[in-house]
Amino acid sequence: MLKTLPMNTNAKIFVAGHRGMVGSAIVRALTAQGFFNIIKRSREELDLRSKAAVDAFFDRERPTYVFLAAAKVGGIMANKTQPVEFLVDNVAIQNNVLTASNKVDVEKVLFLGSSCIYPKFAQIPIREDSLLTGHLEPTNDAYAIAKITGVMLTQALRREYGRHYVSAMPTNLYGPNDNYDLEKSHVLPALIRKFHTAKVHDAPEVILWGTGAPLREFLHVDDLADACLFLMDHYDDPAPINVGTGEDLPIAELASMVKEIVGYEGDVRFDTSKPDGTPRKLLDVSRLTSLGWKARIGLREGIEAVYREVDKSTW
Repeated sequence: MLKTLPMNTNAKIFVAGHRGMVGSAIVRALTAQGFFNIIKRSREELDLRSKAAVDAFFDRERPTYVFLAAAKVGGIMANKTQPVEFLVDNVAIQNNVLTASNKVDVEKVLFLGSSCIYPKFAQIPIREDSLLTGHLEPTNDAYAIAKITGVMLTQALRREYGRHYVSAMPTNLYGPNDNYDLEKSHVLPALIRKFHTAKVHDAPEVILWGTGAPLREFLHVDDLADACLFLMDHYDDPAPINVGTGEDLPIAELASMVKEIVGYEGDVRFDTSKPDGTPRKLLDVSRLTSLGWKARIGLREGIEAVYREVDKSTW
């Protein structure tokens, strides 16, 4: 791994996807650490799927650092019903931002991928070198292929142009600015909304998808943002690097925790006719911890804060 230099607080930094859960957390972390020259563009101001628009933006702004957190994301239902959009839109966003960064000599780019890039039955905990060693989970393979393409492009830009572009693979995320739309959300925000709605309406039971047996790892997005800034300063290697807590739990146990935090007193029933997804996705985070970074926010503590702070008026 090459020696890296810390980001200069005066440097111009573009956070792609600054309105999303990950991008907004990165902006918060940068601001807290004294970075003030942060470039932000909404989807209405800059369509990252448009190569011409992205090239013109980079030619004009010429940032020194780029955090590529923009993506089309969603849960099992969204991935199953919109595979074309998940593949095409994400590949376009990644290709445009990474190639434009290369054209204007951006010093360093951090590309945010996903743990779903790894094979469905990868050895647990999942090491970075398990990439491309087996079949993907079919319920989100289009999204996974798009993210794998992003990893490959960062590596190709390093080989061909000598760029200091890196990629990080976060585990399942939650936190401020999460998506609570039941058609599009991931498991944890979906559980929070379902239990809250059931509590408000005094519903006798909550029905959840699958068996409850799959194990999942969850990382608070503020921990991820902290890791992203850490990696910009301390990581320069072609291999993707995992970001997680190193701990997981069954979905059924997670559901019980959320039920207790929300204060719902009804029953929970699992609809086993619905898909479970990957059986287990615990990441091996030993490479990241060996560099000196570790997650700080405990799962119960994080969920309690999210439930306390989220705007539930539209549910």
